[in-house]
Amino acid sequence: MKWKIACIQMDIAFGQPDINYQHAEQWLEKAVSKEADIVILPELWTTGYDLTRLNEIADEGAEQTIGFLKNMAIKHQIHIIGGSVAKKTQEGIYNTMVIIDKDGNLVKEYDKLHLFQLMDEHHFLQPGENDGLFTLDEKICAGFICYDIRFPEWQRAHTARGAEVLFITAEWPKPRLDHWRALLISRAIENQAYVVAVNRSGSDSNNVFAGHSMIIDPWGHIVSEAGEESEILTGTLDFKKISEARNKIPVFEDRRPDHY
Repeated sequence: MKWKIACIQMDIAFGQPDINYQHAEQWLEKAVSKEADIVILPELWTTGYDLTRLNEIADEGAEQTIGFLKNMAIKHQIHIIGGSVAKKTQEGIYNTMVIIDKDGNLVKEYDKLHLFQLMDEHHFLQPGENDGLFTLDEKICAGFICYDIRFPEWQRAHTARGAEVLFITAEWPKPRLDHWRALLISRAIENQAYVVAVNRSGSDSNNVFAGHSMIIDPWGHIVSEAGEESEILTGTLDFKKISEARNKIPVFEDRRPDHY
């Protein structure tokens, strides 16, 4: 089995959801022309990091985003990893990844577990409590958001439960581009899984973002990598490579989790 992936590395209009929905629709239309099976958007693509105004601009229950992505998925018969959006709830605002299948079903909502203090997330967002596991086309996958990738035990908790593809959505700053690349390659190698990581392009008043969305195979080889500008990055996931890697070096059989 193979999947063709399209990663939407887009710029984000700071604090302007209406403009970002329009841009996302245009990018999704372009991604469909690549004949992809799955399309992925970046982190907080409806608002950017306009954290101080989230009470005004966050999506109540993520309802607008879910409706928008469902319509696009059904229209184009494509699975959508809907990046993440600021979801407003009674408990507070969460940074939430939304996954919609090609029939318009809401497959998963994952709230970012690890909040990034360096960008003040902990002052404006609530930490998640749920896991990122979900299934598409009978394949077990997992979703993570940006800072999550600095916690390898979080990815391993998912691959130990069968995840074969790790989808990561991010707004990763350019000064730490080397960390982004090294961490993603490491997560692929140690989990013997595909890593599909989508970063945003462009800048806001406080940050310049790195771009460099990546698709990495279970051996740590880069299938494809974007530059810094807005673009659609494509690549193919061949699930045979996962079983080949896991059979060649049986990491999961040789683990001794009772000792750690």
